[in-house]
Amino acid sequence: MYRHKELVLLDLDGTMVDTVPDLAVAIDAMQTQLGLPARGEDRTRLWVGNGMDRLVKRALTDGVDGEPEAALFERAYPLFLEAYAARPCVASCFYPGVETLLDHLKRGGYKVGCITNKTARVTDQLLRLLGIYDNFDIILSGDSLTRRKPDPLPLLHAGEQLGVTSDKTLMIGDSQTDVDAARAAGIDIVCVSYGYNRGRDIRDADPDRVVDSLVELLGDLPPAAAA
Repeated sequence: MYRHKELVLLDLDGTMVDTVPDLAVAIDAMQTQLGLPARGEDRTRLWVGNGMDRLVKRALTDGVDGEPEAALFERAYPLFLEAYAARPCVASCFYPGVETLLDHLKRGGYKVGCITNKTARVTDQLLRLLGIYDNFDIILSGDSLTRRKPDPLPLLHAGEQLGVTSDKTLMIGDSQTDVDAARAAGIDIVCVSYGYNRGRDIRDADPDRVVDSLVELLGDLPPAAAA
């Protein structure tokens, strides 16, 4: 199905790595310092995917679309970043099949990018701790460019930097945000069934394909030279 692809772009949280356990600890540490109720892992899992600033706003208001007072957010956000940077990879772990796919893409000669809405500081730290930083030809975080997903800019920028057109690019994600970005960029999109999509079935977002494990894509991504 994807035999003509040359570039594979992967989302991070909810696609390659389950980061919620560590995010939840940081959120609750922030809440405690502010004298606010802890939110816990289950709530945090519903709030991930639109950037760390939006995650903090959701925690402060205990709602998906809430907007806290500006002064409260200005106090809270640095507290969260400090807590998360102190332990970004204690309980975070790969989803099954992720390392297999990354090795397959590297051996197959594909160009590979990580496109995430996390801040660059934490993204780079997490990827290094996981031992996969060097698997990527380009890493774009939520603050790397002027716009982030669901805007198509990060996906288009990755292709431009690596000299690959949209029709030869595949995006792999887990959320409506990833689908919207890929559609706007004219890029094929595969989603995983297990990720963070605010509790909604990702099939409702109508990606090109849904897989339960990234190993399901191995047969569709032969060595790039043979594609």
